[in-house]
Amino acid sequence: MRRLTLFILLLLLLVVFTPFTGWVVWTERNPDLEREFRITVQERLETWFPEAMSLPPELIGFIPRGDAREDTVPDVVLIHGLDEPGGIWDDLIPLLEAACLTVWEFRYPNDQAIDRSADLLAEHWKTLDAGRSVTLIGHSMGGLVIRDFVSRWRHPVEETSELSGPRVMGTVMVGTPNQGSEWARLRVWLEVREWLADIPEGRFSLWAGLRDGTGAAKIDLQPDSEFLRDLNRRPWPAEVPVRVIGGQLTEPTPTMRASLDVLSEELGIEDLPTRLEAWWSSTGESLGDGAVPVISLAFDGAPEPVIVPASHRGLLVQMPFADQKPPAIPLIVEQLQEWNGGCEEQGVAARSNQQAGHEPEH
Repeated sequence: MRRLTLFILLLLLLVVFTPFTGWVVWTERNPDLEREFRITVQERLETWFPEAMSLPPELIGFIPRGDAREDTVPDVVLIHGLDEPGGIWDDLIPLLEAACLTVWEFRYPNDQAIDRSADLLAEHWKTLDAGRSVTLIGHSMGGLVIRDFVSRWRHPVEETSELSGPRVMGTVMVGTPNQGSEWARLRVWLEVREWLADIPEGRFSLWAGLRDGTGAAKIDLQPDSEFLRDLNRRPWPAEVPVRVIGGQLTEPTPTMRASLDVLSEELGIEDLPTRLEAWWSSTGESLGDGAVPVISLAFDGAPEPVIVPASHRGLLVQMPFADQKPPAIPLIVEQLQEWNGGCEEQGVAARSNQQAGHEPEH
């Protein structure tokens, strides 16, 4: 037991805290080898310690959200991003339900290689009703999972999909780094954030940082990674509409300005707010939503991204000290109503299904 504990601690130090060690120089020069190493570690651990490496049921696969039950059929599947501590969809779900949409979420080991997550989605996709169509919404890296799944598994261009399950009606990608993000190099801080969220839920353990993946995703997310090069070479299927929404931190909010005035007075720096606003303005699109630059949002086959004033999480979550509601939410609801129809149209479709001998959808 002592040797096992030491082994786990060593792996945690290696996987989570490597940015603070000297080997980061080697990994910067050999990202593909580092990725292969991290995937191998994950596979070995899953083989040697299957129970310890298994995520709790509420953190893996399809999970009904809101008022949805397990015997319902989803209209919408939500896919979170890297090291998501939970809550990213809490403000959106009630409005989707108000639009008469049944909402499920797909959860996965979000530190693992992105293509493994797409493979896992494909594995679960086969369990859904093939006679239906489903809309996919992804935040941050979740949008890349969607792109990989749709273009490689469910709707590959110039190939016949052998995957059963529903067709994808459309996709919405929110704050997705389609061309990568340098912030992926700071994944360690996202991991710590997720651990802090796990502790009050009773999910934290020495295995927590390993069973969620061993960090290959942060390599996939870096600009010009092999994963992104392959993904961006792959054409997007024309029959699957897509909408891309991104954020840009254009200026400090009134609440932030008030806080800066107080801080400026306490520190005795009279022009602190002016200095910060000058820096803020000079960053332009390179700052983006604070995690994903505006230039990283676009990809071939998608329309021009819609840019709204918001931070990365603030696109979907009411943030502390923020003065505005999450601006991506009304855009998402509007788009899904366009694709799925309103409550009246869905009621007509449900009645038609019942008359045809099908089970009701809601």
